[in-house]
Amino acid sequence: MAGSSAEQLLSRIAAGDGHGENSSYFDGWKAYDTNPFDLRHNRDGVIQMGLAENQLSLDLIEQWSVDHPEASICTAQGAPQFRRIANFQDYHGLPEFREAMAKFMGQVRGGKVTFDPDRVVMCGGATGAQDTLAFCLADPGDAYLVPTPYYPAFDRDCCWRSGVKLLPIECHSSNNFTLTREALVSAYDGARRQGVRVRGILITNPSNPLGTTMDRGTLAMLAAFATERRVHLICDEIYAGSVFARPGFVSIAEVIERDAPGCNTDLVHIAYSLSKDFGLPGFRVGIVYSYNDDVVACARKMSSFGLVSSQTQHFLAMMLADAEFMARFLAESARRLAARHDRFVAGLREVGIACLPGNAGLFSWMDLRGMLREKTHDAELELWRVIVHRVKLNVSPGTSFHCNEPGWFRVCYANMDDDTMEVALDRIRRFVRQHQHSKAKAERWAATRPLRLSLPRRGATTASHLAISSPLALLSPQSPMGKKICCSPAANQAVCSPSQKGG
Repeated sequence: MAGSSAEQLLSRIAAGDGHGENSSYFDGWKAYDTNPFDLRHNRDGVIQMGLAENQLSLDLIEQWSVDHPEASICTAQGAPQFRRIANFQDYHGLPEFREAMAKFMGQVRGGKVTFDPDRVVMCGGATGAQDTLAFCLADPGDAYLVPTPYYPAFDRDCCWRSGVKLLPIECHSSNNFTLTREALVSAYDGARRQGVRVRGILITNPSNPLGTTMDRGTLAMLAAFATERRVHLICDEIYAGSVFARPGFVSIAEVIERDAPGCNTDLVHIAYSLSKDFGLPGFRVGIVYSYNDDVVACARKMSSFGLVSSQTQHFLAMMLADAEFMARFLAESARRLAARHDRFVAGLREVGIACLPGNAGLFSWMDLRGMLREKTHDAELELWRVIVHRVKLNVSPGTSFHCNEPGWFRVCYANMDDDTMEVALDRIRRFVRQHQHSKAKAERWAATRPLRLSLPRRGATTASHLAISSPLALLSPQSPMGKKICCSPAANQAVCSPSQKGG
């Protein structure tokens, strides 16, 4: 009764499930929320490895804020600015904030490109930036093409309110999921055959979840294709300052200036945020940077729905303008990310688990294809449930990232301290060794049997068959996985809503 009443009282959009949160990506959050790991008080809890958040260098920002009390209008040193900052209402944002942000965006990109402060538009985080761009660029029913695998919350950010569709550009592990022109053309032509109007191509560079950067040639190809077909190119560069190894980061801003002659820059737009590079998602600072005057004008009008507080702008303007500190921060953050990445990948390698070679981001794309019962998405989700509920690690399955190859998982490692990461690594290694032991035992048993075909009776499942074919055999009778697990939001009551989270 309540459901039907809600459908009558709410809009179709509000009552529908277009938010995209009915997926395993968000279900893993619920398992963590109900039993969070704590190094001292709950060592048997679920470790959060589904949150792409950088907590490795927050101490540097904390120290800067202590050393610069004038950055806050709530201190004696900053109080003279109180009235000006507290009363500021211009949708353009504080001039000093836009100026500092433009300079910082150039600094992150190695000084190879400059940004115009008048094209910097504020939004409520990267989520707000993508929602704003979708509103400006497409009509309901229009489509973006997106290379797979891609960030699951794009289904919410780009689609829920705007009605935009996301259509996959299929990429494969055979070439490390590199986007090719052939795959792009195939996706574009397929959409046209279905009568769907393609309005844009959405990419993340560096990639979430792959942890890789896109090369200059691919970016130039995308810019040329967008110009040829007159579609928008939306580049989410939220991890631009989280590159820790070669090859370095190449921004679309640099490519359209140097490598894409004849590119229609009116079709190019950048989304950015301080949530990942600085580990400040609570500040809700998102940026739309567009080369299209009309998009800038419209996005600025929309910013009234998600303005960044003027106190936050004031604080960040002072910090971002400190070029010496920013240089130290970026260098140290890259060093710490590299060390964490290398330690995590090496820890997995000890038990024969590989990751896609990565050089950016806050996560690794872990290859567990060899642990699947069979090469299907159902088998991947079966393995994922074991990892979440028995191994107690909230990792994200590739299916939630629209990956067409079962067995890949995104694992975040920058949102925890060293000790917690070592606990997580130890859990993974013990699980993998247990699986390898069971598999070897089953193979030895099979080798001693006569060469004959023996099938179980219809409806029967033997213990030996279960041990060979399914990771569920590793579970104890008391395991939650011994029962039927329902991953729908209705069946899993979360402590807090994942709608406020991302990454």
